Amino acid sequence: MTAKTIGIIGGGQLGRMLAMAAARLNFRTIILEPQADCPAAQAANRQIVAAYDDPAALAELAKSCDVVTYEFENVPVSAAEALARDVPVYPPPKALEVAQDRLVEKRFINECSIPTARFHAVDSQSELDTALKDFGGQGVLKTRRLGYDGKGQKVFRSAADSAEGVYAGLGGVPLILESFVAFEREISVIAARAANGTVVAFDPAENVHRNGILHTSTVPASISEATAAAAHRAAEAILTSLGYVGVIGIEFFVLADGNLIANEMAPRVHNSGHWTEAACVVSQFEQHIRAVGGLPLGNANRHSECVMQNLIGDDILSLPEWLKRRDTFVHLYGKTESRPGRKMGHVTVLTGKA
Repeated sequence: MTAKTIGIIGGGQLGRMLAMAAARLNFRTIILEPQADCPAAQAANRQIVAAYDDPAALAELAKSCDVVTYEFENVPVSAAEALARDVPVYPPPKALEVAQDRLVEKRFINECSIPTARFHAVDSQSELDTALKDFGGQGVLKTRRLGYDGKGQKVFRSAADSAEGVYAGLGGVPLILESFVAFEREISVIAARAANGTVVAFDPAENVHRNGILHTSTVPASISEATAAAAHRAAEAILTSLGYVGVIGIEFFVLADGNLIANEMAPRVHNSGHWTEAACVVSQFEQHIRAVGGLPLGNANRHSECVMQNLIGDDILSLPEWLKRRDTFVHLYGKTESRPGRKMGHVTVLTGKA
């Protein structure tokens, strides 16, 4: 069997885990990443050290690969579109275009007949003042582009919170104000779509965040079968509308009555799906490689209940204790320097049989 080559834009831990999954299925991988010796390059066959939008690097990647994918959603759309003229790019550039702008994303999700929090586009301080008044002085203000892990956000908890100068303070860039949602828990669904339209979804995970960063994902989530089925239907609607190929992560708020409010989507493998490595025969990373590589999608059923926990910053110091446990799957990301808020690895504790 001749090995095909998959290009991966981005050299972080997600790219690393994709490269590892690809190797198991006899694919070669080439990483495009400006940081030399990045985590993904440690597991790939080759790295092109260049900016994500470097024309010569993109041409080299297209020439060297059978298909190209990416590990994060802030890849320049123009770069993905340029590559797509010469080589298949999965997920399609349209998915990047939607996910990179929170306003576009919210409108797209609503067009798929999936509810979201109420929102206002904010392009000036006066628009922010008006939007806050409509929401009773409450809401979450976010940059429309490039925000992640709680960055680029401002929370207004009451009308007493001053908005003076906030628009300029967030850079004077396009913003979106989202209303608060009275939810009971947060869940996410990891789902995959193949080029032939087949959709396979993993069980929803229940997520807990700390300081805007995912802390734990627990499976099964404390939700009804009806809510889980609704989350799967929503994921399928989004994947189908985009003509998607690959794995996607979609976060939801679960209301008291079990109904769902979509929060955001990530057109890539997702942190809240790391548990699939330990609790499923086919992980989200292998599923993505299968989809973009033209192989049949795998079984997403799980054999165990589990809790995945991120090791962030100095959490890595607890590694010796985790390694002593007989019920824990440990995965480190090849990063040599620990910093506050930096994801160094994750552990998945198997808590029982499915």
